[in-house]
Order: sequence, then C-alpha cells, then structure tokens
Amino acid sequence: MVKKEAVKTEGKKIGVVSNYFEHVGVIAINLEATLKVGDTIKIVGGEIEEECPVESMQINNKPVKEAKKGDDVGIKVNVKARKGYRVFKI
Repeated sequence: MVKKEAVKTEGKKIGVVSNYFEHVGVIAINLEATLKVGDTIKIVGGEIEEECPVESMQINNKPVKEAKKGDDVGIKVNVKARKGYRVFKI
C-alpha cells in the first residue's frame, strides 16, 4: 500500500538525471514522456524530494516550450541533483 501512495504523490516518471551542471543549476535528462514549460516536476533521490516548476528548457542549447519522449533536454532547477536521481511530472 505504501508503494501505491508513493506513486500517487510522485506522479508519472519522465526520466532520470543523466548530468547536473551546478554552475548553471541545470539537469540533463532523456525524457520518457512529454514535458512542457509550465509543468511541475519532482526530483527524487538521496535525501532530496523537491518540486520544481519548469520555467525553461533547452534541447541542444536552444530554448523550447515542449519536448517529447526520447528528447535529451536541459531543465533549469532550484535544487542540487545527482546523476541517477528520478524525475517525475506531477
């Protein structure tokens, strides 16, 4: 029962952090689902469980408003993340 509630609060998994660029506060992920600017994501890993609004997103250093499954995107976040942290759309 705990697992069902955890999934409900975390939302739909959209990827895993493949890199974190601390100097600019950006995570890189390969999307497993569509994501748009304006959506809210939750980053979960280690002792972190942080919600972040998607205010900007880039593909190949070019700003985009929407990205689809399979796209490699950079997303500006307000939390330090590490490689392997899971990312959910809530």
